[in-house]
Parts: sequence; structure tokens; C-alpha cells
Amino acid sequence: MFHFSGELMATKTAIVGGGAAGFFLAVNLKEMVPDMEVTIFERSPRVLTKVEVSGGGRCNCTNSFALVSDLSQVYPRGHRLMKRLFNVFDYEDAYRWFEQHGVPLVTQDDECVFPQAQDSHAIIDCFLVLARRYGIRIRKGMKVQSLDVLRDFDFVAVTTGGSPKGEGLRWLADMGHETEQPVPSLFSFSIDDARLHELMGLVVNDAAVHILGTKLRAEGALLITHWGLSGPAILRLSSYAARHLAEAGYRSPLSINWLQQNEAETLAMLQEMAVRQPQKQLPTCNPFNLQQRLWAYLVEKALAGRAAIRWAELNKKDTNRLVNVLVNDTFQMVGRAPFKDEFVTCGGIALKAVNPATLESRHVPQMYFAGEVLDIDGVTGGFNFQAAWTTAYTVACSISEKLRDNNSLTNNINFITQ
Repeated sequence: MFHFSGELMATKTAIVGGGAAGFFLAVNLKEMVPDMEVTIFERSPRVLTKVEVSGGGRCNCTNSFALVSDLSQVYPRGHRLMKRLFNVFDYEDAYRWFEQHGVPLVTQDDECVFPQAQDSHAIIDCFLVLARRYGIRIRKGMKVQSLDVLRDFDFVAVTTGGSPKGEGLRWLADMGHETEQPVPSLFSFSIDDARLHELMGLVVNDAAVHILGTKLRAEGALLITHWGLSGPAILRLSSYAARHLAEAGYRSPLSINWLQQNEAETLAMLQEMAVRQPQKQLPTCNPFNLQQRLWAYLVEKALAGRAAIRWAELNKKDTNRLVNVLVNDTFQMVGRAPFKDEFVTCGGIALKAVNPATLESRHVPQMYFAGEVLDIDGVTGGFNFQAAWTTAYTVACSISEKLRDNNSLTNNINFITQ
């Protein structure tokens, strides 16, 4: 049981998880309710570790959303709830919050927002300085797996982040919370093509990728790696297709449009090149904005032994094959990247388990959820951090509002732990 004394000075909140959502919640709760005692429990020896490594150590902390016409484009799961919660705290609020708390931000051409310092420690230092200033207690090496260790707290907020194997959700499911099986959501693709691997490091700035047999597709920059494919287009597709690919065992046919053009446009450009450069060999004369090594690879893939022919020798059958490879190239995905590079999972506490206005548990009064532990996840580009800020701020508001109405507080709350 939790005990609530009824006195504002004595109220205490436990935050389980010392990541982005946990610290943002703690700081905002202390700013709203200065007399609240707030303690963060973190299972590992360090806090804010994912913030530190995110964005290549620069921390893509939010996005301008200037290119987003519908939240479902960037939140494959949870977009309806995010739309509602943006009325409480959105990306513009997040931008102002960090700047007002001493972290100047910059917006890149791709609309991703980073600290002006281009260093994730600008965010980390901000949180740690504010935690010290407000007297927030931080208990590291504390793995919370039941409510027994939290008996003295009046409110509990769970901000434990993603749980790739689902183990971290078991104690919450035992209380009656519905869950969605967690699976990786942002990952690169292993591709079974040794010749493609030889092009590692090449970037195609504007490609389209598609899981064959589905409507799942994404666009953007594509990076060729020594194991297959990565880059924003692949990471975005992995988010959209997270559950589909998990169910398929991460083995799936993949289509790539290297040009983001249709067949007619591509055919016209090939025919024009054949007229302008009839005596040039195909691999050495590139009519598209593709790197030369990639163009040579695609010509070889389309024409095999005829790859070294001159443009004047390109017949109708050759042309059709080349068009198909350029706009509908196919590969076999044989797994995720061969190392643990996933930073985001989909799944977690099902959204039906919480009040959508407050994020309070429907099963346990005065217990709340924020961040990636909820079944909300976004594509790459700062959207997952924005979900952390929005949900954490919502919970801080919910707790402070509940305190204003003492009649809504529960004395001797019985939590279901069996």
C-alpha cells in the first residue's frame, strides 16, 4: 500500500526510470509543485545513457514538424494519443522549454532539432543541474520489479523505456495492465548480396523502399553498408513495418526505387542518353544522379554479360531490364543488422491501460506512465524524444492537478501485486 498523508508538504513521487522521460517529468513536477519530494530510481549505474549516445552523440531532441502533415506519418503507433497530448505540450513547447532552461537549439535543413552545442551533454547537464537545484533524489542501481520498495510514495510514474524482451513489463502486467509485445522498431536491414556490400559507404539521397506484398513503404536517404542497407529511408520503413517484419522473422523481399521516378520517366532518360552518347559504354556514362560505382553495379545487375555494351547497342529488352532495376530493384532481407543497434521498440503498456487525458493507470490509482514504456514510437528524426517530453509533461501536469483537488487523492492505495 501507498500512504498519502493528505498534507501537500509530505507528498512524494517515485519515478521508475532515469532516462529522458523520467528526468523531464521530475524537473517539471518540481517546477509545478516545489514542495513535492521526487525520487528517480534507475536500475543501471548511470542515468540518461540513451540521451548521451543518441544522434551520434549530438541528441536529436525534437523536430520542427514542418514536413509532417499527419502525425501517423511519424508515429506508426500512438499518433492519435500524441495528437491529443500535443494540446498539452507539443514540439514548439519543447523548443521553448529547452531554450528557457539554458539549452539553445538549432533546426537543420531536414527539420531535425539539435542542441546548438551539437553535444548531447548540453541536454544531460541541463537535467542534472536542475535535478540538483530542485533537490531531486537519484537512486542508481535500483531495479524496481514490484511496488514493495515504493510503499512510502504517494504517486508512482513508470518511465522505464522500451523493453525489447518484454521482461521489464511483467511486474506491470501482473497488476492488470494490458501490454503489447515489444519488438525492435528502428533497425537496419541485412541483405543477402555480396556485390552490394562492396558499395559500402555510398549514399543515395532520394530513394524509395517498399516491403513487397504490402503497402509498407518509405522515402529518403539510403545508406549502403557492409551488411546491407541503412539510412533514414530504411529506419523509417523498419518503424512502419516493425510488427510485420518481426512476424516474418526478419526475412522479407524488399523493393528499391533508386531514382524516385516512374518507369516512363526513366525510359525517356535512357532513350535520350542513347541518342546523345551512342558510342559510350553504359557503365561509364551515367544519365542519372547516381554515384558511378552504384550505376555500374545496377547496369551489371540488369544486363549481366552485356553490361559493357555501347548505348547504341541497347535493345528494347535490355532497356526494359535496366528500367526495372532502376525503379523496382529487388533484394532479400535476411535479418536485422548483425549487432544490437536498436534504440527504439514498439509495444509496451497498451494505450487502453491508461487514461488518455492524464496517462494515469486505469488499474492502479495514482500510477502513471510516460515515454517509451507506452506503446508509442516514432520514426527517426527526433520524434521519439518529443514523445518522451510530451508524455512526461502530461504526467507532471496530471499529478499537480490531482494535488490541487485533495478530494481526488486516494488514502492507503491498494496496488494489485499478485
